[in-house]
Amino acid sequence: MAPIGKLYGHPRQPQTKAILSAAAISGLEIDLLPFEFGVTNKSPEFTQKFPLAKIPAFEDNEGFKLIEGTAIARYVSELVPDAGLLGHNAKETAQVDQWVHFAETEIHLPASNIYIGIVMKFLPGFNEEQHKYYKERAERSLKFLEDYLASRPSGLLVNDSLTLADIVLATAVQRAGRTICGIKEREQVYPHIYAHFAKVTNDERIKQVFGEPGFVDESVAFKAE
Repeated sequence: MAPIGKLYGHPRQPQTKAILSAAAISGLEIDLLPFEFGVTNKSPEFTQKFPLAKIPAFEDNEGFKLIEGTAIARYVSELVPDAGLLGHNAKETAQVDQWVHFAETEIHLPASNIYIGIVMKFLPGFNEEQHKYYKERAERSLKFLEDYLASRPSGLLVNDSLTLADIVLATAVQRAGRTICGIKEREQVYPHIYAHFAKVTNDERIKQVFGEPGFVDESVAFKAE
């Protein structure tokens, strides 16, 4: 099958993982182009098509363009309705959208701020108070999610098959496992969340997209310098 279009994005980027996973489960191919931060997205060829210079960015074979990871992943999921990535009825689709938004704003965002602030050191002035705020916000959301997944016989968010919500959540939980969820948290505090992560990322169709988890042994701590 010929690729449906080309994607500018980094393989380690959570949004890129979600898009490629949605394509794989739908039986579609997307051409992931070689990408170098600050070079590819600053080139005239790129900025002429995508003036904001943001990734991921998608262009199909007819010249249709999209930016924003969730929008691209949702569009790809929409192309093959029988794959069920957006659910099978209006209520399930609403649940998929709910959990995608939840995963991005309540787990991925605070965990990423900690990752960027402490691990990557890309947030000047990031301090202990900010770390505490983002950690507590993520923990509150993880507790809510853990209780919900504990009630799900399928171990999945919406129905008994993989949806876009499960994929996006897995990308967010992977980031949490690299920052605020050490071995103790993954095994004792949030076992259902990380069972969900394993279920999603061990799916042979997308296992390669996620790669190695890269989890930390202990929750990342703030250290004043």
